Amino acid sequence: MAPAAPCLVLGLLVLSLCCEACKKVIFHVPSELEADTLVGRVDLKECLRSAEFISSSDGNFRILEDGSVYTTSAVSLSAEKKTFTILLKDLQEQVQKKIHVSLVEEEKKTQTQKTRHARDAVLKRTKRRWGPIPSVMIENSLGPFPLQIQQVQSDTAQNYTIYYSASGPGIDQDPKGLFYIERETGNIFATRAVDREQYPSFQIICFATTPDGYSPEVPLVHTIRIEDDNDNAPYFTQDLFEFSVPENSKPGVVVGRVTAEDRDEPYTLHTTLKYRIVSQNPPITPAFSLHGDTGVIAVLLPQLDRELVPSYTLLVEVRDMAGQPFGLCTTGTAVIRIEDTNDNAPSFKQMQYETRVEENKVNVEILRVSVVDLDEPGSPGSGAVYEIIKGNDDRSFEITTDKNTNEGILCVVKGLDYESAKQRVLVISVNNEAPYMLAPHSQQLSQSTSSVTVHVLDMDEGPVFKPCVLRIDVKECEDIGTAIGRYVAEDPETGNSEGISYRIPPGQCNWINIDERSGEVRTIKVLDRDVGEMRRGQCNITVLAIDRNGKTGTGTIQVCIQPGNKNYPRLTTTEFIMCRDRKPICLTAQDGDESPYSTPFVYRITDRNLASMWKLTRHNDNSVYLSPKGDVPFGIYTIPVSVIDNGGKVGENQVTVNVCDCVTPTECDGEARRLGGGNVTLGIWAILAMILGSLLLLLILITICGCCGSGVMQRNVTDDCANHNLIISNTEAPGEEVMDHNIIPLQNTCDQGGYGIKTGDQQTFEMVKGRGQTLESVKGVGHQTVGSIKEAGVQPVVDTCRYSYSEWHNFTHPRLGEKVHLCRQDEEQKHSEDYLLSYNYEGKGSLAGSVGCCSDQHEEEALDFLDQLEPKFRTLAETCIKR
Repeated sequence: MAPAAPCLVLGLLVLSLCCEACKKVIFHVPSELEADTLVGRVDLKECLRSAEFISSSDGNFRILEDGSVYTTSAVSLSAEKKTFTILLKDLQEQVQKKIHVSLVEEEKKTQTQKTRHARDAVLKRTKRRWGPIPSVMIENSLGPFPLQIQQVQSDTAQNYTIYYSASGPGIDQDPKGLFYIERETGNIFATRAVDREQYPSFQIICFATTPDGYSPEVPLVHTIRIEDDNDNAPYFTQDLFEFSVPENSKPGVVVGRVTAEDRDEPYTLHTTLKYRIVSQNPPITPAFSLHGDTGVIAVLLPQLDRELVPSYTLLVEVRDMAGQPFGLCTTGTAVIRIEDTNDNAPSFKQMQYETRVEENKVNVEILRVSVVDLDEPGSPGSGAVYEIIKGNDDRSFEITTDKNTNEGILCVVKGLDYESAKQRVLVISVNNEAPYMLAPHSQQLSQSTSSVTVHVLDMDEGPVFKPCVLRIDVKECEDIGTAIGRYVAEDPETGNSEGISYRIPPGQCNWINIDERSGEVRTIKVLDRDVGEMRRGQCNITVLAIDRNGKTGTGTIQVCIQPGNKNYPRLTTTEFIMCRDRKPICLTAQDGDESPYSTPFVYRITDRNLASMWKLTRHNDNSVYLSPKGDVPFGIYTIPVSVIDNGGKVGENQVTVNVCDCVTPTECDGEARRLGGGNVTLGIWAILAMILGSLLLLLILITICGCCGSGVMQRNVTDDCANHNLIISNTEAPGEEVMDHNIIPLQNTCDQGGYGIKTGDQQTFEMVKGRGQTLESVKGVGHQTVGSIKEAGVQPVVDTCRYSYSEWHNFTHPRLGEKVHLCRQDEEQKHSEDYLLSYNYEGKGSLAGSVGCCSDQHEEEALDFLDQLEPKFRTLAETCIKR
């Protein structure tokens, strides 16, 4: 790496020594230059012929390969002169050249000149010799060539030696060599003729330079316009124009339009076209007109008749130069086809026809009729439509159109009877498929008709059933072998049924048979509309009649099964649940029969005993309401109900009603007690009520027994004992009278006896049913103890049959409430601040003192009503009287 460094330094030294200034170039420019503005052109090849690298020392300028200098951004000459250097490098030869470029501000012009040329482009000269008007060259010019067409000249030619050059299309671009410019004079020459349709104009760039490459003028863009010559004739856009128009069209109706074009210069006389009709074929009265400017063809003749002239051929001409005789022209062809309309009515070729046909022949062609129509064959205007307008009341004949020949085909579609009519006369009319369109000033078209006589030939016929279709209605579920009708045929010649036998061909529904001699029809099975093929309720059976000669005739028996009363009415639902609300039950019946053997139904309760307890109320034709007449006991009842349909058939039904102690039917599980035969079934709610009642009674008995034992034995309950069943609370001192709405009001009436036992300052009360004693008799001696009662000879009696809860509640509720109401008021009848509170049963021996005003009431008012309290309130009473 170290030895290479001296070589690199030596190369740079050699390159720097070879770099020398080639020449200096001066450009006169305005003080303000816009971006991408051409400053001038420098001849680079004079300095270095093979410059591989071209650059500018000033980034505001860029140099092209041809030496053109352009600004890259807006440049302002702050001083009167600006310089930069163009660097040229030949890397292979290791040669570098420099060109010094100086930009000198142009001399100041007068204010008048500045105003006049303020909108001119940068560097645009005001002298006309360097900016001539566009040149014009005649198309297809005959010369002589070279032909001078313009001269460009620079005003600086007075001071410098100026050389002129040019480039662009026609010079060094295709078509090359068409123009050239003389170097010394600036004359522009054309070398040959030009086709304007191929090259309508040329834009060439002209340059003016000094011998040293200086460009005193901005490159000039010069336009050479080729002036059009009427060298192209107009031409039609189509070789053949085809149009169509309906016949009998009114004058002025547009048929079509012919169009032509011209390649010459648009909007000149060379392309101003005129149209005209040269000739018409057939050469009769002109039928059409042609607008000269637009080429629109319209109807001229008031009556165009397709039957006379089916089409017209027009020879049309188009001419430029606005149709002047010296203009160029071209001819074309237009074919106009006349469309058919139905303006001709068809007519029969013959007014009368005759034909023959054997009797009883069916679907045979007996005659063809033809018509004449002048309208276009195969069109709706000529298509014939035939119709029999008379003599075909029984629809025995039918006429159709043969689309190929347009003939009418008359056929027999129903057999004719010689004995009824030996001949038939028909009247046939004909019309077209399309409606008529009358020509102007023509008369109303008349319909063409023709008569046809049809002779009926007598033939030996077979038997004929009358009627040909016999309907027999059979009641449903009739017995097998029931005679349901008779079906016979007659000989058309004799009119009787002798010698005719009958039979039913196999392969039909096997419902009936027919007697071979008499034609009597009987059933061979029970006809039930609910079975198999009989569900349709109808069957058509073909019957054959055969005479002595073996001739046969056919007829049809239509067997229709009429609905019968074969089904019993049945209830759709027979099990119901009735709750406490005794809501009526809706009974609905169904009957598989059809009307009139179904609704309305009649309902009845067939059991007299149950009919006295239950009733039926009509709802609609097939429903009734079932409801009890009174308050029936809970249980399950089986009620026989008969339903009678409209045909008299009776359906017996058993309705089961579960009268349940419930609110909603879902509460009953169907296991309720049954009362119909004396069997009683208890429901789940009844069992649950019994269990709860037993538990409650047991609890009351245990409570009463505990209280009675305490009162009789005068057991003193200690505080320790009371703590086990009395909730300890804060001690309350005697307070003011209070009002408490939680206390139940009481009254002082009583009809039962009881005992009040007092021990010390506490009292206990036990309510018992007095045996001939009242509360007043017991308390006549005032408050007593158990001992005093015993001394008086009064034996306390305790009855095992105690009061029920309702009896106790009815007794204590008014009395206790009245007393407590007085207890919770002060002397001014105002609520006391301290009032009685409600407590649960807490036992005896409470440590609490007074709980309010009740502690002072026993001395002032009688507390005899407390003798009737149940054990639940004893503790509350003891607390109230304790001081």
